Formats: sequence, structure tokens, C-alpha cells
Amino acid sequence: MRIMETTRRGFLTAAGASALGAASVITAGAGAAPAVAAQTASARPTRHAGAGRLTNLDHLRFLLDEVPLAPTDAHTTFEIEAEPRALAPWTYADSDGSGGFRRVGGGTLDETTGHWTQGAYNADDISRAAVVFLRDWRAGGGERSRDDARELLRTLAYLQTVDGPNTGNVVLWQQADGTLNPSAIPVELPDPSDSAESYWLARTVWAFGEGCAAFRKEDAAFAAFLLERLHLCLDALQRQSLSKVGTFVQSDGVELPAWLITGGADATAEAMLGLVAAARTLPDDARIRRALASYGEGVASMATDPDGGWPFGAVLPWTGSLGFWHAWGAAAPEALAAAGSLLGRREWVSASAGDAGGFTPLVLTCGGPANAWAPLPAEAQIAYGAHGRVAGALQAGGAGHRVLAGLAAGWFFGANTAGVPVYDPATGVTFDGVETDGRVNRNSGAESTIHGQLTMLLLDSAPDVAAIATSISGLRAHTGLRAIDAENATLSPGCTVVRPATGAWTGEGNLSGGAYVQVPEGEWVEFEVAEAAVLHGLIWRQATDVGDAVWEVRAGGRTWTKTTPAGGTGTRGLTEADGMLVPQLLGESLERAVVRCTSRGDVRLDALVVQPLVTTAVYETAAGDAVLYANSTATDRQHAPLAEGDGRTYGWDGSQHGQAARGRSVRVRGGGFTITLP
Repeated sequence: MRIMETTRRGFLTAAGASALGAASVITAGAGAAPAVAAQTASARPTRHAGAGRLTNLDHLRFLLDEVPLAPTDAHTTFEIEAEPRALAPWTYADSDGSGGFRRVGGGTLDETTGHWTQGAYNADDISRAAVVFLRDWRAGGGERSRDDARELLRTLAYLQTVDGPNTGNVVLWQQADGTLNPSAIPVELPDPSDSAESYWLARTVWAFGEGCAAFRKEDAAFAAFLLERLHLCLDALQRQSLSKVGTFVQSDGVELPAWLITGGADATAEAMLGLVAAARTLPDDARIRRALASYGEGVASMATDPDGGWPFGAVLPWTGSLGFWHAWGAAAPEALAAAGSLLGRREWVSASAGDAGGFTPLVLTCGGPANAWAPLPAEAQIAYGAHGRVAGALQAGGAGHRVLAGLAAGWFFGANTAGVPVYDPATGVTFDGVETDGRVNRNSGAESTIHGQLTMLLLDSAPDVAAIATSISGLRAHTGLRAIDAENATLSPGCTVVRPATGAWTGEGNLSGGAYVQVPEGEWVEFEVAEAAVLHGLIWRQATDVGDAVWEVRAGGRTWTKTTPAGGTGTRGLTEADGMLVPQLLGESLERAVVRCTSRGDVRLDALVVQPLVTTAVYETAAGDAVLYANSTATDRQHAPLAEGDGRTYGWDGSQHGQAARGRSVRVRGGGFTITLP
């Protein structure tokens, strides 16, 4: 799967009516037309034990193919005359139903020309595959990985435009015969794909940055070529996002940085990973450090407060919506920690820790790395999202983050909605995803394979984390967020249930249950909450000032109230629709409660979001159950143990705060988490 500029939001339109627990269909790729024909014969993955390593590049190598490269004025590469062929991975690999796979391109195949309406290969996967082989080579994977990385980087350089007004930008799609396809069907933005900066330009920066660092001592000429091409990327970015440094855009009345690549911390963070690698090796390259500092400022400004309610400390990925987080490109915490450490920016490292130690525990206690929180967790789970949680936690650097990374990596070995392994160390196959109802997509395309291997490389470098991950065989239970849809609550006579004809998607997020309740002045909606919890009101706010909602919480003979706006979001700016759909923090109820929302204007009420005071996830292992307890409040809490075991309690910054008590209760640090292992 991949996410193009259009599919940050586009993939959500198929999410169905419910934002919590909606069954979704895993397609061949977000933004890609279904693949309809196989290009190669079926091949069964080789079973290869790599001397105890979890990393196994056999399936990724199965995806690789030779691609001819013909020089033109706008497209050429290193030593193209002497070496007119290089390597690229096929975009998809469809299961043949008997344990083998067929390599497949994107879109529909023209049997006469051999061309796909998109292409056989793409810059997104070529760049990230190069990073895998570079990291494997540097981790001791040998000359073969070095050579594979070199040939992938040569192909990637060929996709970069080196002449004309689009110089420095990158063409996305390439056919099996080497022909470039700048304008795919269906249309993807930008169109042509090298007409503006893009996700694939950001990933090209990532690959060239890691490449010039890796080859600097091994092959000085090739490293110099990669540095030249990295500077060419920066030339293109300087004409585009970097020319806007210090300026801001409006998103529902909120100022956000205008200098993020394609408007997102997601794409920008992946470019930062390459800039960090290059800056470490070339500390005197002022252009690289300046770009890294500028992009780091932009990504850091998308961070949120772990104690401030939604999105619970996550770094928001996109300036186009304040109520949308997605697991694609979720490298922001990893990039902020790496760049912050290099440049001495402690606040960036802190923002990374807030994401890793505040948001990741909630992701896990909600059942794992759902593709989207829009604003509530839904959609399938894929390797991309799992890798981002592991990488961010490890880079954040706290002792607790390492244990958390082990639980997050358990997704590959069974801690998912299917309860089965989705990675096979013997073959290197990572399945394409797990749906919300537990069905497994047993295809294994380039993106899933790449992010599976990036995760395994991290685990091989951290045996303590790998030991936790590989001990996990399933997710026994979890208690995270849940939504009580307003249409299922008790309504006063003047309320109306509205189901938009356009579906659940508002332009920025998904209505829970696909509907909302129109609550006129003086009317009310009443919810019953069965447990102690942190409460969040979910109103589809309007752009203009249309009054307020008054929330009355009655629990244990006491009543407290909270007023939240029903409108007043202001100018929509970059967003696709007026208003916004973002949970608003109400407060804590320490016991079961009745919650009434009364309109003092024109309220579009979607749901009451219930967050247990301590959210939990129970993981199956051969030795017993491991348990994650995540504190939703700022106050230290005690929780009944869900399994026997030893453990520690941690702050959101990963710092240790003593043993989790044995016996009758488990202590959970305010704003932090506790992990017990059997």
C-alpha cells in the first residue's frame, strides 16, 4: 500500500459508516487502481534462516527486477553508459493461493505494450528498498546488500528530473521496459508527478542522504554523485516548501507551518531521516543542516500535548485537518528525536517522547496500529504503521520506550486483530495487512515487505526488544477508546438524527456511526457511561459562532459541568470543508455517570468518547500474559492486575519510576504507563 498526496484523505472515503470498529477492505494500494494481471510466474518464497537474524531479504529480492535505463536530456544516472541496467522492486506481489506470489504492477496491464496504467515500479518503493539494503549492509549484511542498494539508488537517480523547469523533482512511475510514466491513471497529484514536490521527492531525499553517508568511504565517486543529487533535491525544495520558511497557513483558524513538504509532517519527516544521515557524515555541509533545521521546526510545531486530550501527544501528520492522524509516513517522532539529538534541540526530543510515550500506549490499548484516527481509530492495520511505532519508541530513547517498542513490534508475531503472525523470518514475507474483523491480506507487496524489514533490522540491533516482540503470540484483550454514538443515546423530542447522503466523511474526518444528532437550542442528548473514564465530547463544529454545548456529568451524587463551543472554528483555510470534527476534552468521571449534553445554540453532536482512566492491552506469550497499563490522567493510579508478572512503571518520557507493585494492584504513573512481563 502507498499513500499519495490525494490519499491522505481519499482512502478514508471507503471507511464505511463507523469510525470505531468499521470493517474495511484492504485494497491493492491506497491511491492505486486494482492490479489485474500478473507480470511474472508464481514463485514460492525461499525458506532461509539467516544465522539467527530476524531480517531476511529473500522476499524483497524476489520483488527486484532488472530495469533498462536509456539516457535522455532530463533523465540519466551514475555511469549509465557503462551500466545501462539497474534494479527496481515490483510494486505488488499477489498471493497465488498456494504459498507463492506473482509480481504485479500498479493499475491495468496493456498486454500489447506491456505497460501498466500506473507502472511496474515506483520511486516510493525504490527509495525505501534502497534504505533497507543500505541499513542491512551497514549492519553486516554483506556485499550483496551493498550492491543491491547501489543499483536501486542508480534507478532512483534516473527517475529524478535533471533538466527543465521541474529539475530536482522526481517522476513516480516506471514501466518494466524502463519507460517513465509521469501521468498515471487514475490521476495522482502532482500531475505530472515531477511537476511539484511530493512524497516521492521526500523519500528520494531519505535514500540519497543515507546513501551518500554509507558510500562515502566505500565508493567516493558514487557518494559524491549521490550528494550532488541530494543537493539537486534541495534545489527543488528551495523553490517550493523551503521558500516558505517562517510563513504560516490557516487550518480551521489555527496557524500551521507553510513549509512542510506537500503540507505534511509525514512526508517531511521521511526527508529528515535522510538529512540526518547526511549531516552526521558531512557536518560542514551548511545546506543540509539548514534544511534539516527548517524542516525540524516545522514538524515540531505539529506536535501536541500528551495531557491535552485528542490526539494524545501524537505529532499531527497533515496541515489539511486538525482531526486526522494516519499511520502512513508516521516517522515524525523518529525524525524529531534523531534531528533533535544531532542539532541539540531538546524540545524536539521531548516532542518525540510525547508521541512515543503518550500516544503509542493508547494506540496499543486500542488494539494496535490502525491506519487512521479520523478522529477515532479505525481502518486496517499494516506494517507501515507498526514500524512507525517501533522506530519512534526506540529513537525516543527512554528505558520504558524500549519495552513499549517490543510490545509494538509484537504486531508482526501475532499481536494484531487476526491473532496470527504476519511476518515469517524464514522467508522474509510480510503480509499486506490485517482488517478490523481479523481477515489477513496475504499479498506481500513492496511497501509491506520494506517496512517489515526496516522493523526487523531495528529488532536485530536491539536483542532485548526483539526478545519481547518474538515472545508474543497474540493480543488476548484490550480496553481503549470507545464511542457512544449520539443517535444511540436518549434524545429529547426536538432532536433529529441526520445521516448525510455523502456518507461518514465530512471532508476532514469520519462521523462515528455515519450520523450525527442535530440538537436545537434547549434540546438535549443523554448518555449512560458504565465505567470511570476521561470523557471527550465529539461535536461536528461549524465555522461560524452557533452557540455552545453544555455538558452536565452526574456521578456518585455529584454534578459538574463543562461548556464547549459548537462552532467558531473560523476560516477553513487549507481544509476541504468548513468546521471540524475533533474530540473536546471534558474531564474525568471517577465512577459510572450520566452525561447530558444540552444545546445553547445549534449543536451537531456526533458522540461521547469514553477513555478508561487506565487503558490496557493483554498480550499472550508462552510463559504467560504480558500487560500494558496506560494512565489516561495526570494522577498516579492503581489498577487490579490483569496477569501475574513483574514490571516497572514509566513516565511518558520513558523514565523509570519504580516497580509495579505485586499483589492486589499495579501502580501506573500519571500520564505514563506500566508494563508487566511474565
